[in-house]
Amino acid sequence: MKGILLAGGHGTRLFPLTRVVSKHLLPVYDKPMFYYPLCSLMEAGAREVLLIAAPSDLPLFQKLLGSGRALGLRILYRAQERALGIADALRIGRDFIGNDRVALALGDNVFAGDCTAVFRHAAAQKDAVVFTSPVPDPVRYGIATVQGERVTALEEKPARPASNLAVVGMYFYPPDCAVYAAKLSPSARGELEITDLNRRYLQEGRLRALPLPCRWQDAGTSEGLLRAAALVREEELKGRQLGCLEERAYRLGLIDRAQFERLWPLSAGSDYGAKLRSVPV
Repeated sequence: MKGILLAGGHGTRLFPLTRVVSKHLLPVYDKPMFYYPLCSLMEAGAREVLLIAAPSDLPLFQKLLGSGRALGLRILYRAQERALGIADALRIGRDFIGNDRVALALGDNVFAGDCTAVFRHAAAQKDAVVFTSPVPDPVRYGIATVQGERVTALEEKPARPASNLAVVGMYFYPPDCAVYAAKLSPSARGELEITDLNRRYLQEGRLRALPLPCRWQDAGTSEGLLRAAALVREEELKGRQLGCLEERAYRLGLIDRAQFERLWPLSAGSDYGAKLRSVPV
């Protein structure tokens, strides 16, 4: 399975923080925001990842991650010339996806708790799989109405939501998702809506919805950014690292102990570096 990390868009909900920098590079506690969903892709089993961002931001992501080899990954980069919506990431990544199943993660979504098992389960399915989580403000999200694992309806930011179950920013698709995404028409707000893609799978009887068993936070607003940082801090007080790429690569067996320790000097003198050095053998 391959992974796509969408770190594009304008970040308008976080203006003026995002006037000169991508929101996905903003700090969530002690790490860039996009580190967290990248860890989620790693936990889901992705070893090849396509990172999509605005042309002006791509060099910054490349400076942080490089080829991904040091983490046991292969990371590629593509530009999203215009902010055309979430489904546009699958159109851009069509050649990258090829004949493989793909997980699409949004760069501003933070998952806390052990999601590895459910993400691996979704990666192993043939159908499209989305995860739902109850939210207090469903008008801000894509909303699903479900019966068991069966989705009965999908709405994008509905004025009168039929449920409070938000579709969170981690999606699993079969290879034909890129073909479907390329055939989507822009919505009234000029975007290729991920909800429209999911409706295609719903109409074909190929969409499953699973309740998210771990905690989740959308960090794309000022309040969400604050809540995400608090969530990360809370998890760390319990002894669980979130969004630590090097630690996650080591724990998943993508790099060995010697490779892990060779990464330590990059963060020498920081709290982040101290956390890496505290990871037991």
